[in-house]
Amino acid sequence: MVTRPALTVVGTGIRCGTDLAPNVRAAMIEADDVFLLSSDPISECVLRGFRPDAQGLAELYAEDKPRRDTYAAMVERVLDGLRAGRRVCFAIPGHPGVFAQPTHEAVRRARAEGYSAVMLPALSAADHLYADLGVDPGEHGSVTFDATDFLVQGRTADPTAALILWQIGAIGEIRKPRAVNRPGLALLGEVLLDAYPATHEIVVYEAAPFAFCEPVIMRMRPDALASADVPLLSTLYVAPAAVAPPLPERLRKLGLISAPA
Repeated sequence: MVTRPALTVVGTGIRCGTDLAPNVRAAMIEADDVFLLSSDPISECVLRGFRPDAQGLAELYAEDKPRRDTYAAMVERVLDGLRAGRRVCFAIPGHPGVFAQPTHEAVRRARAEGYSAVMLPALSAADHLYADLGVDPGEHGSVTFDATDFLVQGRTADPTAALILWQIGAIGEIRKPRAVNRPGLALLGEVLLDAYPATHEIVVYEAAPFAFCEPVIMRMRPDALASADVPLLSTLYVAPAAVAPPLPERLRKLGLISAPA
């Protein structure tokens, strides 16, 4: 049977092995070529247990190479497999559509060139965060940004909704980060104090990568962020500091309260 070249983009989850969905595992096993980006050597070893021939993409990173150039090289390598008539699986940690520019670009480019391309969902750091911190994004609403975007674009925090900021240790980094950016953390702490009381608790979070580990959960005040020993790619969770009052006119239009007599 002749099969057409196609691209399947998958996420291997956050926690090594246990987050791997059956359909993701099947996609990796059935592909002709697997291009793999792993978060750590142990996770890569687990994944290579059933795809020992997977082609690693971590080698495309370089110390002084802008990440956009690294991502472009990843996309080209994946597309070269498609152009060679292969069924290709592009696998990355976490959810393949969450803070993952090269996966979205690979799908877009593949479809533009006439190939079939799909993305399968997976567990992300946010899914672990909701469970580990015991928070529900639907209770008061939530807003999420890349930490650098939040600062550079002048985003405004809404203290009535939860705020989730990604990659707080790599603020301002355009290359592969090597160490936490302390000035970036200090600036973030200052900006948060514009919207929240100085005593408001914020949480630095990093999901546990293995079943035998505990997640990183560090609770602190905004002014302690600059000196905190945060993991490089950790996430910041800021709970609401106030309750959004309902609008009577909209309540009336929805029939939730009676119109005044």
